[in-house]
Amino acid sequence: MRSVIQRVSKASVTINGNKVSEINSGLLILLGIEEADDQNDIEWLTKKIANLRIFNDENGVMNKSLLDENGDAIVVSQFTLHASTKKGNRPSYIYAAKPEIAIPLYEQFIAQLELQLNKKVRTGQFGADMKVALINDGPVTIILDSKQKE
Repeated sequence: MRSVIQRVSKASVTINGNKVSEINSGLLILLGIEEADDQNDIEWLTKKIANLRIFNDENGVMNKSLLDENGDAIVVSQFTLHASTKKGNRPSYIYAAKPEIAIPLYEQFIAQLELQLNKKVRTGQFGADMKVALINDGPVTIILDSKQKE
């Protein structure tokens, strides 16, 4: 699993002109799922996201986690995070999981993150054409990969 984590002061997801999710201070999580992903990837990634110390403390030092801040989260599926650009100029998505594999893992990821955070996690809609708006706070953007544990 790959994710791009963005610390935001505001984020929202709109589908067909309807705003389906919105948060204030927290994290926008773009999530890419590959065929080889499983429960171990979900557990590692959700724990890392919940505890990643990327929020400022009282001294302006990134020393607090999403849990510490009681911040919100939006998870947006994004198969393009597994794009391979090695050959040519047209990305290949051969490593991105097919919907029949990806959807259950996406749903399990959301459920596990909700357990980690002890609160509801907002989402986009898997496979939909989404418009994602955000105000990146910092900016702070972190890339995590469960296979490489970084």
